[in-house]
Amino acid sequence: MTVRHFTVEQANKTLPLVERIVADILGDYDTWRDRMGQYELLSAGTTDESGETPEQIALRNEIDDAAHRINGYMEELSQIGCIFKGFEQGLVDFYSKQDGRDVFLCWKHGEPAVEHWHELEGGFSGRRPVEAQSLRSEG
Repeated sequence: MTVRHFTVEQANKTLPLVERIVADILGDYDTWRDRMGQYELLSAGTTDESGETPEQIALRNEIDDAAHRINGYMEELSQIGCIFKGFEQGLVDFYSKQDGRDVFLCWKHGEPAVEHWHELEGGFSGRRPVEAQSLRSEG
């Protein structure tokens, strides 16, 4: 798999699309999480081996549908060249280069622009403000 590297400007140009996709992911994740909770509550009360109730089957189908949509959205992000990193905050990373090494440009759902970066192993807690001239496209 070829990795696409982004400049800050290139990453920001993708944000309108990335933001819509992430909003869809987060919406479907909320649905998935809610239905999972309902399913688990219903299943906890079922101790016989007669199978699922119609309500459990309906919930499982909703869970599966939401998961399928989420996977599709994540594939869309992958095709753009970015990586979805977190359901709770809607984190997205974009590969970039700084001083000849790979780093991630980091964006969080709701932020107006890509303005942070971190080391590949650094994660969200290691975010630092970007210096646009030091982050460039290579490859």
